[in-house]
Amino acid sequence: MSTSDFFESGFLKRNRGHFASIVRVAMSDGVINDDEQAFLDRLATKLDIDAAEYKAILKDYTSHAINPPTSYDARLERLYDLARMVRADDIEGPNQVSLVEKLCVGLGFNHENVKYIADKALSLVYYGADEDEFIEKMKKMNQ
Repeated sequence: MSTSDFFESGFLKRNRGHFASIVRVAMSDGVINDDEQAFLDRLATKLDIDAAEYKAILKDYTSHAINPPTSYDARLERLYDLARMVRADDIEGPNQVSLVEKLCVGLGFNHENVKYIADKALSLVYYGADEDEFIEKMKKMNQ
């Protein structure tokens, strides 16, 4: 196996895990609505998930591990994606908020601050923050 094959396989594995995490949010109410489907389609393209992998992940999304990013910025980027998925569902029920909190722990955020982090993330997305604004404001809350 070449170095590039090793890097690519690790990179794709992380992307699949991230995509499966977002599918978990979408499936928390048992249905993927049109907004969620459109978001998943765009995200699959962004993460280089091909059609066969997409179908396999949708069918068995719980079998993929959540691989936390090592950098804080990467964690915030993934949290932004997750919060947007919850927002796309239009029903921010307790199961979805609870799932975002669990995924925050899986992403490597401190479990003692997860409720606050999840609430802040959902609030920023609700009020239309783009990714850059989201990351900036999430970083400020930790200062």
